[in-house]
Amino acid sequence: MSRPRIVIVGAGFAGYRTARTLSRLTRHQADITLLNPTDYFLYLPLLPQVAAGILEPRRVSVSLSGTLPHVRLVLGEADGIDLDGHTVHYTGPEGEQGTLPFDRLVLAAGSVNKLLPIPGVAEHAHGFRGLPEALYLRDHVTRQVELAAAADDRAECAARCTFVVVGAGYTGTEVAAHGAMYTDAQVRKHPMRTGMRPRWMLLDVAPRVMPEMDERLSRTAERVLRQRGVDVRMGTSVKEATHDGVVLTDGSTVDTRTLVWCVGVRPDPLVESLGLPMERGRLLVDPHLQVPGRPELFACGDVAAVPDLNQPGQYTPMTAQHAWRHGKVCAQNVAASLGIGERRAYRHRDMGFVVDLGGAKAAANPLGLPMSGPAAGAVTRGYHLAAMPGNRVRVAADWLLDAVLPRQAVQLGLVRSWSVPLESSSPEVARVPGGPERHGKATGPAGQRPDGEETGNQPGGEPARNQPGGEPARNQPGGESAKGQPGGEPAKGQPGGEPAKNQPGGEPAKGQPGGEPAKSRPGGEPAGRRSHGGRAKGGQSGSPRASGKPRRAVEAAGPRPAREGSGKPGRAPRASGAGSAGKRPTAPSGPSRSAGPPTDPGPEPPANQPPPGPDIAPGPVKRTDRRAAEGDS
Repeated sequence: MSRPRIVIVGAGFAGYRTARTLSRLTRHQADITLLNPTDYFLYLPLLPQVAAGILEPRRVSVSLSGTLPHVRLVLGEADGIDLDGHTVHYTGPEGEQGTLPFDRLVLAAGSVNKLLPIPGVAEHAHGFRGLPEALYLRDHVTRQVELAAAADDRAECAARCTFVVVGAGYTGTEVAAHGAMYTDAQVRKHPMRTGMRPRWMLLDVAPRVMPEMDERLSRTAERVLRQRGVDVRMGTSVKEATHDGVVLTDGSTVDTRTLVWCVGVRPDPLVESLGLPMERGRLLVDPHLQVPGRPELFACGDVAAVPDLNQPGQYTPMTAQHAWRHGKVCAQNVAASLGIGERRAYRHRDMGFVVDLGGAKAAANPLGLPMSGPAAGAVTRGYHLAAMPGNRVRVAADWLLDAVLPRQAVQLGLVRSWSVPLESSSPEVARVPGGPERHGKATGPAGQRPDGEETGNQPGGEPARNQPGGEPARNQPGGESAKGQPGGEPAKGQPGGEPAKNQPGGEPAKGQPGGEPAKSRPGGEPAGRRSHGGRAKGGQSGSPRASGKPRRAVEAAGPRPAREGSGKPGRAPRASGAGSAGKRPTAPSGPSRSAGPPTDPGPEPPANQPPPGPDIAPGPVKRTDRRAAEGDS
């Protein structure tokens, strides 16, 4: 008798914990497969320290194969799920297609960026969800301070050294706190000729910083931010973003080249394609994390609406703490369904929260005990070391070195602006030029050049509509609206709309610069066998919704044009707003991007790819074919 097959989609906090616990419980009695875009688990709470130059990127990246020795790792992204056929369809890192059969399926796909219908945000802002985005932000901030130091014009200097962070939850607060310390250290060594200093702004529509925490801790965090010179503006957010600044909801205008989007997240739309009962974008499960009526299907983390047994009628919020605990209970119940152990319901106890504000400052309330100052800093770092599943010694060593040595403020130039668009389904994977097509992967939103700098956030940039070959951004930032409030309010069901801190974000439209290469051009992949409504597989049955439409379906004739009015560009169009589980409309018809003469595959790089070379932002690339540059992650 063959061993049961268990497939886990996603290796965030919930998926990683599920795989690790299942591997221990089953003891080679089941085949466990983990499907994830990267080969590491990202400990996202420490990502702000990567952007600030405290930790090296690999310190917060825990190897999946090294820490899950009895789990088979498959690199790729789930495109669709056939529940009746018991298969998961995925796209690999080099564009290859594959299927994974399962007897038990655990959905832990996590969440995506929550975008709001604010003009210019998708074009000119960057998220903070993955290592590429953290590396880009560190390079970008370093470059802006260096350019500001060399500028003679005070207005240009002020714009370059002004950094705007939207969202005063955990992530936004930590980014602003660490960023202010990083830029202050830079100007102490190399003062600006104009006598100006870097300015950080933290915006949110909430009445106070980190409203999900105890009020005393919120006051502590705000006091630390203001002591470091951070301009904290509560009840204020972005009304419009342009290439040279932002317009705030209070009517004021701020000249800046940097806009960091930390508003929050919404559940990954993959679960919407299943046609199962939903609760505001999350898959409804019972207290045992099992989908009613589907004994083979489990869900945990941000994609699961888990009943809160401590507060009847409510669901557990979308936080990393809950996702980590979901994973353990889910693994126990999956094993119980195979006759190993007993089932148990998910019931949690609040252990408190910790927020690292840089240096010796932090805010924490372990077990409900409010703390601040150096004591809170020690508790916070001790908690992170205990919670990390690996790299503890290396992280502690980096902290020690940072305490005694100055930070290295250099630009590595490894990640370009167009590689980390805000609208991306996988912020943990940076796009690369000339790579093979991956269906539905991140594409650069309109307003970004393929030369390494965006036209909005960087100096000298112009809107995409003014670029040669560019086209207007047809898809306004979608996602969950915040009840009519610009800038957004925290997502319901979670404090502050804060993410579970480990899941991929959304995707931009494929018709924008950096999208899928046409299949008839060099570098493109031959047209797949999947139809517009799903993947044609012999022997698989079921209606499109029952079988789970691929959220990144590919037309046989080539990539689809940019979708209009899509709340979530790059995936199959959905009704705007998280929690909408309605039918997905078909993309509007339009000419194929593969139309026209093919590109010469000779020694010269194709015209539709960014120029090679390590230089950063050499300037806009002149195009002769009137097509946007395309690439792949």
